[in-house]
Amino acid sequence: MAQDKRLIVSDFDFDDVKNNLKIFMQGQTEFSDFNFEGSALSTLLDVLAYNTHYLGYNMNMLANEMFLDSASLRSSVVSHAKTLGYETISPRAPKAYIDVTLFDSVLATASLPAGTVFTSSVDDVSYQFVNINDFTASNSGSQISFLNIPIYEGTFVKTQFAVSSTDVDQRFIISNNRADTTTLTVKVQTSTADTTTATFTKATDISQVTSTSTNYFLQEVEAGKYEVYFGDSVIGKSLSDGNLVILTYVVTNKGAANTANSFTNSQAISSVTNVQVSTVEAASGGAEAETIQSIKFNAPLDYASQGRCVTAEDYKVFVKRFYPNTQAVSIFGGESGSFDPVLGVSSVQEFGKVFISIKSTTGNNLTTTEKTRLVRDLAPFTVASITPVIVDPDTVFIILNVAARFNSNLTTETADSIQNSITNELITFNNSDLKSFNSAFRHSQITALIDDSDPSVISNITRVVMGKFFTPTIGESVGYVVNFNNRFFNPHAGHNADNGGVIASTGFKISAKTTEMFFDDDGNGNLRRYYVSAGVKIYDDVAAGTVDYTNGIITLNAINIISVSNVDGTSSSKIRFTSIPDSTDIIPVRNQLLEIDFVNTIVNATIDTLSVGDPNSVATADLATTSYTTTTSGFQNGTI
Repeated sequence: MAQDKRLIVSDFDFDDVKNNLKIFMQGQTEFSDFNFEGSALSTLLDVLAYNTHYLGYNMNMLANEMFLDSASLRSSVVSHAKTLGYETISPRAPKAYIDVTLFDSVLATASLPAGTVFTSSVDDVSYQFVNINDFTASNSGSQISFLNIPIYEGTFVKTQFAVSSTDVDQRFIISNNRADTTTLTVKVQTSTADTTTATFTKATDISQVTSTSTNYFLQEVEAGKYEVYFGDSVIGKSLSDGNLVILTYVVTNKGAANTANSFTNSQAISSVTNVQVSTVEAASGGAEAETIQSIKFNAPLDYASQGRCVTAEDYKVFVKRFYPNTQAVSIFGGESGSFDPVLGVSSVQEFGKVFISIKSTTGNNLTTTEKTRLVRDLAPFTVASITPVIVDPDTVFIILNVAARFNSNLTTETADSIQNSITNELITFNNSDLKSFNSAFRHSQITALIDDSDPSVISNITRVVMGKFFTPTIGESVGYVVNFNNRFFNPHAGHNADNGGVIASTGFKISAKTTEMFFDDDGNGNLRRYYVSAGVKIYDDVAAGTVDYTNGIITLNAINIISVSNVDGTSSSKIRFTSIPDSTDIIPVRNQLLEIDFVNTIVNATIDTLSVGDPNSVATADLATTSYTTTTSGFQNGTI
């Protein structure tokens, strides 16, 4: 049979290309008996194959860079984002708020010029903060006060460009890629001789920009830097020869100075040296520039939102834009229920509100000031009849008791080493699959991860307990609701009543009582309060509240708690409830997050004597049950 003389053009691997070329040439009569491997022609085939391979690789990369989804170069991703009208997020400087008081009885007024330096430190590292606007205040008798002044971590930079029409390639580029564009101020001076200055504002809605509008435009360019550009006298006012473009901005160290909360002035202010600086709000919000992955995710959503917040996805885009430290965000409307700081999400619908819950990259809840600022920033983009409300994330902790069996014939690892491997798998799962809104805990996934943690692990039994904190109001008679939003295990009325039911708590003290109190339940929907005397539970109140097993809700009657016991050996302001779930699959809803509690999680690995061939071994059950003990020490093994 004659050889196929056609070249296969779908292979781009070097070896495949060379082999295809060889087969093709062998099919030619001129080379029918030629030894390709033993001749100089082999080198020529290598060159041709390498060239084809390189061309194929480059064409493949080029094709990838043509689409937002497949692009890998930041420049390509940014370019695609521009076509969608999306402005990438620059690095963000930590921002704090301070009050500055000058003690002086002579000055009638004083100024706080832009670029005034204040210093603070985080972890013994000193950082510089500056204000970016000029402020003026009057003397109130013997002191001059500047209130609620925003300051940003970094160096205050001023850059000036002279406009020249002869330079057809002139660009106004911020030279440092650590510039925070939210601190950018753009002014245009008429000329060096005429110091008249106009302040330009960033265009946000092109439909509102006229031929005389003093607007500037901003875009990310090469190397993560940003370029300021202006209109053409059709869309936005154009610049003239001799104009001076003056840019001021802050170059920041990004998130390094987050949490800075004590500030001092580095210089006299208006010649006054007796200066007091008080912190209104600690520094927060410092963040890296937007990542490639974030741009890919946000740019299409931003385009779809068309500059307004209507759907949940719209809100997610704008929240991340205005609060760059957003790690995850959950949006739910008032039709899903109302939100109360004490009760959480209730079943009562509250139309006209959208609730926003944000998990910060810092791990902290947003401050009251940050919440107010975010609502204010969102206001221009929301539907007039909708009010955004910021609510804190609500964490449900998952406590695991893992009993793993392994075959010692299949490994040289010790039981402790295998326990560490299992724990590391759980840590990875917790960080990658949990700790985000709408991320469910699937029991089968966990048991599979444990079995796969080491080739020697042959089985595991993993029990699940839920934990949740609430913060009591000390010294006041207040009722509380603790909502797990997951059904409690209660197979029949009165289940496990003699042993404390399925609910337990850490300790606390109440008014007019000297003994430490705890909570449990009677299996009939009643929350009970008790203390321990000589190792025996003494019930002080058998109707201290209610337990809704179906909906996973614990309701406490009004109670005056005067102190809270240590939790896990550490001083605490909170009380923890634990509960046995009806299902080992835990599902978060609305503003809930799931997180594994590694302080109380137990991991045991033991040799499976049957699998190693121990003639004296017998089959036994793994008692990997976890129950909460009503002591301040935490947890103990037992049955529920």
